[in-house]
Amino acid sequence: MARDIDKRLNSLRERRTGKDRIADLAMESATQVIAKSLSQESYARRAPFQKHTQYALGAMQAVDPEYTRISLEEAERVKEQLKKGLEKKAISPEFRLQGSVACDIHIRGVSDVDLLVLDGRYIHYDLNGQKALSGGYASPVTYDTLQALVELRKESESILDASFPAAKVKKDGAKAINVSGGSLRRPVDVVPSNWFDTVAYQYSFNEVDRGVHILNKDVPERVLNTPFKHIRQINARDQLSAGGLKKAIRLCKNVKADAINDGTKIELSSYDLASALWHSDMAALTVGIANELAILAEATRFLDDLIRRPNFASTLRTPDGSRLILESDEKFESLRLLSLEMDDLSERVAREQSRADWQWQVPAADQIVEELRRIYIPA
Repeated sequence: MARDIDKRLNSLRERRTGKDRIADLAMESATQVIAKSLSQESYARRAPFQKHTQYALGAMQAVDPEYTRISLEEAERVKEQLKKGLEKKAISPEFRLQGSVACDIHIRGVSDVDLLVLDGRYIHYDLNGQKALSGGYASPVTYDTLQALVELRKESESILDASFPAAKVKKDGAKAINVSGGSLRRPVDVVPSNWFDTVAYQYSFNEVDRGVHILNKDVPERVLNTPFKHIRQINARDQLSAGGLKKAIRLCKNVKADAINDGTKIELSSYDLASALWHSDMAALTVGIANELAILAEATRFLDDLIRRPNFASTLRTPDGSRLILESDEKFESLRLLSLEMDDLSERVAREQSRADWQWQVPAADQIVEELRRIYIPA
């Protein structure tokens, strides 16, 4: 499909400024978002007449910290209301953040914040862990904890209805209650859950190793996640790459979003993309400290490599080691489509920047990658 760069630049701006989700905001918040969106971001001034380059640079950048601050403040407001309401029901909740906002790889100015609401009355644990084997869990509860988790979901829905009467409280999600609008400046996803003490946590007692059971109310059943380990692993490699990994993740997420808008079916979650790029070449991403387009080069090269080596790609696991990333043919096909999108963007950016002999020819993939690695765009 032909790719309209003007359309994609506009979509990028609307995502980053929150204009794409104006309908989810009350009038006052929407007015603030529109006013802030009138300011031009710095990436647009770096390549004002080279649209593909401008898009690539902008797609890498973190969302304005002011937007993220507001998202976190609204999650805190929801937390306080839930805490008060649940304590009145003799439920002692704990709260944590997970997801893209917590990891700073979100691409929207108005981005949903994932707020875990953990039932503090009980925990689950791996029977093979050190603490379990030594008899450290000595107070079993007498009630059905799955039913208690279902009740936590119902109580949370009721509290959100009462606490934010002007907001939309969407209760149809299997794992999350979405609350938006009214007095809330940003949407918040409330995720009922309970702690799960993994084998690793029972050894380290470091919360990053601790798991959570998230309720899937449609079954109902628990789903085990280790979100804090995922965030730690992404953060650690991002530091190794001097910020290049998170820029690569944001870039691919933005390209995916615009490809979907154009009708291309890419069924890879934010978690899938972050997990895959976690395996890319950190040294190559580090070049992005000076030459940011080297990040585009490495993301493109890495996705191409996965497509050329499907047997290798099929072995890659998520950063927390919990599952394979490309565990289905549908996901591998989605990766192929995203790789084609990145190939196209890389070639167009290289053509904008290069005066090489291949300007009017079809360049080889390695020529494009090397060209992008050399390009310097002043800040």
